[in-house]
Amino acid sequence: MIEAVALTYGMLLSFVLTGASRNRKLERANPPMLNYIGYVLFGITCSVALMAASYAAWGVITDSAMAI
Repeated sequence: MIEAVALTYGMLLSFVLTGASRNRKLERANPPMLNYIGYVLFGITCSVALMAASYAAWGVITDSAMAI
């Protein structure tokens, strides 16, 4: 299941970044849906990074050596 989510996330992120860089090169504004999806993906990325850092910090505090 995680593989399908990771693949979908990667494809969406690739699409958004490619579209945004192409629009910047052509000096056009991004469509609102592209901005919205980009902000959602950015939020997901920040949330997962914060959860992973919290999990790692909790492992250091409790002195447990479990791997993710």
